[in-house]
Amino acid sequence: MTGLRSGQLADAAGVNLQTLRYYERRGLLAEPERTPGGHRLYPAEAVTVLRVIKAAQRLGFTLDEVADLLDAGRHRHGRAPAGLRERVTTKLVDVEARIADLTVVRDTLRTALTAGCTDLVACSRTPTCPIPFSTLDREGPSDGPCCRP
Repeated sequence: MTGLRSGQLADAAGVNLQTLRYYERRGLLAEPERTPGGHRLYPAEAVTVLRVIKAAQRLGFTLDEVADLLDAGRHRHGRAPAGLRERVTTKLVDVEARIADLTVVRDTLRTALTAGCTDLVACSRTPTCPIPFSTLDREGPSDGPCCRP
């Protein structure tokens, strides 16, 4: 029998043993063969599978989405996985929306710094406050320092 033991596979793929076991339980990684002594022996391609899983996660795919992508790839019989382009396109739209949201957050925080906001409660009461406290009642300007005009 040849293959990689759990520790060897984890080291080669840059994951810890708990991650390896978790992926196996989730079905992301096929259950390995066992030695007569009960040790797991993974095929060499398991390193690639683990690296693909981690790369997909870094790209924003959830483990459920990764499982779907892996499953589609296992059943493709030499063709490109069905729906891969659509899934990547959907993920790209999601990432671009999050970037747009984060850009608004960044710009608002920069404006708050420039405006001199030092107290969120006091700032929320000023008409020049750049932070969107739309759900709070505006009670008029505060007595404290905040949001230089």
